[in-house]
Amino acid sequence: MTSEEYLQRFLALHPKAIDLTLDRVLRLLAALGHPEKKLPPVIHVAGTNGKGSLVAYLRAMLEAAGYKVHAYTSPHLVRFHERIRIAGELISEDELADILRECEAANQGAPITFFEATTAAAFVAFARHPADVVLLEVGLGGIGDATNVIDQPAVTAITPIGIDHTQFLGNTLAEIALNKAGIIKQGCPVVVGRQRSEPAMVIKRVAQQKSAPLLRFGHEWDWVPIDGGLCWQDETRAIELPAPALLGPHQFDNAATAVAVLDQLKGFNISEAALAAGMRNAQWPARLQRLTKGPLLESLRPGDELWLDGGHNEDCGLVLAAQAAEWHHTDHDKKLALVFGMLTTKDAQGFVRPLAAHSKRARAVAIPGHTSYSAAEAAERAQAVGLPCMPADSVAAAIADLRRSTDKPLRILICGSLYLAGTVLAENG
Repeated sequence: MTSEEYLQRFLALHPKAIDLTLDRVLRLLAALGHPEKKLPPVIHVAGTNGKGSLVAYLRAMLEAAGYKVHAYTSPHLVRFHERIRIAGELISEDELADILRECEAANQGAPITFFEATTAAAFVAFARHPADVVLLEVGLGGIGDATNVIDQPAVTAITPIGIDHTQFLGNTLAEIALNKAGIIKQGCPVVVGRQRSEPAMVIKRVAQQKSAPLLRFGHEWDWVPIDGGLCWQDETRAIELPAPALLGPHQFDNAATAVAVLDQLKGFNISEAALAAGMRNAQWPARLQRLTKGPLLESLRPGDELWLDGGHNEDCGLVLAAQAAEWHHTDHDKKLALVFGMLTTKDAQGFVRPLAAHSKRARAVAIPGHTSYSAAEAAERAQAVGLPCMPADSVAAAIADLRRSTDKPLRILICGSLYLAGTVLAENG
């Protein structure tokens, strides 16, 4: 059987509800011989926004320093294999299928979520291959997430916390922060990115309860802009670094957080040159990614641009709005147009509202294969916050329609969902 066939079989075992407990995954890990206890040092990353980008910078910096890195991230964009990276390489189809078969046999048909089963598979893969460090991204929340079975991570990190997944994590920033702070472990340092005051207080309280050294942006470490990059600093030193490879002002925060995390990773020798190389070379698709080839660009004219971003909540909308303002400042003749689609579990109006001030034309699409707003429903939500928007049958149709709507150069941004981004990358080759 292929890995995809095994993954589909795990979907059939999904319990009636996601209850975010560790009982099921711990049972499966025990049946597999506890691979999670046989891993190299683990950096565990939680937060609402920026988790994947932080992992991308950490991996690039560690690899630039000569270390072998395992990485577990989610969701994938095109192929599941993207989630499990073994010593720098995506897991092979043969190994993934073999490990999923083992996990299915060990599970013996018991209820388990897709993410729990695949997290166990990742741990099996990581335990079988030598590496120096594991980068482990939380899937949902923290305290009851399947990744939260690591008793003593080397470092934990919490990126900015916002409102998302309220059906599982709570309706307030404090409730969500308490859940995500569940990755903090007794005595393990926790590096904290830029936070609003409410989550910051919750994280501080949990860290104190766990006697976990607390390294917070704006307190124990900071960064300031310099010509051509940033200067990372703490109480004892300052490091001048180039601008991050990934676009957007928020990526300066993510890259600086990576430096703070590696500063707490004991027993590793990561030079300033390696930090700089990681800043320049980090890659993370669908995060303000410019598309430069493929069939989706065929209807564009010289001077047009096509961009892709997977952000899907209000904070992501604010980040994209900040980038839109920067684009307007540097090239105000090129008008911003949006193509967006969103899952029904997301706040479409909250996401689009910050962008409405920066764009006067948009097209809404459904996301094939997912529980998304219809194109008409998404368009209605955009119109409700002042963004002129029409439904479109597909991303390609939306781009062609936007291009016909004006003779002026366009900067078209496809956004609203990582699942939409994955569909776009797959269809665009």
